[in-house]
Amino acid sequence: MIQRLLYLVLLGLSSACLASADERLHYPARTVDDEAPGHLVIHAALDPTYARPILAAFHARHPTIDLTYRNLDTLPLYRRFLEAPDEVDVLMSSAMPWQYRLANDGHAQPLNTPEARAWPAWARWRQELFAFTFEPIVMVVRRELIERFGRPASHADLLALLQRQPDALHGRVVTYDPNVSGAGYGYAIEESRLSPRYWDLIAAFGATETALAATTGEMLEGLIDGRFWLGYNLLGSYAREVVERHPGLEIVVPDDYTLVTQRLALMPRQAPHPDEARRFMDFLIGKAGQQVIANETSLGAVHPALTGPGTAWALRSSHGDALRPVTLGPGLLATLDDLKRQALLTRWQREFTRHQAPLARDASQDGAQRQADTRQ
Repeated sequence: MIQRLLYLVLLGLSSACLASADERLHYPARTVDDEAPGHLVIHAALDPTYARPILAAFHARHPTIDLTYRNLDTLPLYRRFLEAPDEVDVLMSSAMPWQYRLANDGHAQPLNTPEARAWPAWARWRQELFAFTFEPIVMVVRRELIERFGRPASHADLLALLQRQPDALHGRVVTYDPNVSGAGYGYAIEESRLSPRYWDLIAAFGATETALAATTGEMLEGLIDGRFWLGYNLLGSYAREVVERHPGLEIVVPDDYTLVTQRLALMPRQAPHPDEARRFMDFLIGKAGQQVIANETSLGAVHPALTGPGTAWALRSSHGDALRPVTLGPGLLATLDDLKRQALLTRWQREFTRHQAPLARDASQDGAQRQADTRQ
């Protein structure tokens, strides 16, 4: 809701583009020295609030390109592409496994430009899939919690706090529900690999009757109005702007390990306007586009030449080896395997209800099953 309201405010202030209710942005081509207009169609899972500075800067450099941008949720974006792979020139998404699957299945064409060849190896797959943001997964806490119990600086601190204060924190904590949130499920997969205490943490969440949410926005709403004192595994790029406007909230980047997710961009093999697609991809991962990301968004720039605030370099300088970017490689496909997914969700539910009374446990499990059935 917060992001939607912010989007509507910015929409009213913007005269550079037109947007419809389905979050479609349009930057019309302008005639320059009788140059023939080009066309570019971008589909993305990126809120217009964050996309607009990037698109506006690109269009200012290439005013003769008629640019259409559509924002969709991650799964509809993926499905729409498979239904019509020839309608889009650039595809951008935070759903790393699904983007990797498209590239791995042969849907992406290579970008063989100097910018692409110089892109860090850890932030690309072959020359087809490029990570262009650097977004830590964080905790957000209210001042009330810090004043009463101290600041949990790590996952170990959080686990100890939950185990010491289950009554005081009863219903005051919120995190993703991996049964309904693709992001929450992805983070659960990664954390279960990273930490041997992960399942103890899930059990501690269950013991305090932690609330389960589908989005970062939903968690932030509860933190703002005081229903929750601590939110776990929020998308840092979205949380940062909200925290800056609410002094009663604080972001915690855990110092033992912090997952980092990245948005991935690719050019489809059947892109109807490949020349314009290459121009945009070069801008997106080039120094100019990355400077826009660093200065005008909270997404985190990746370009190795950028070292100021809002960059991966700055985050690494302040948090060091604690940052754990999700690896861009075949391991992402494991998150899409149905059997592995069901095994992880079954264990997650078992651990979450480990310390609950039988009636509460049965109700929780029934609710999770109904949500899974609805999702199917």
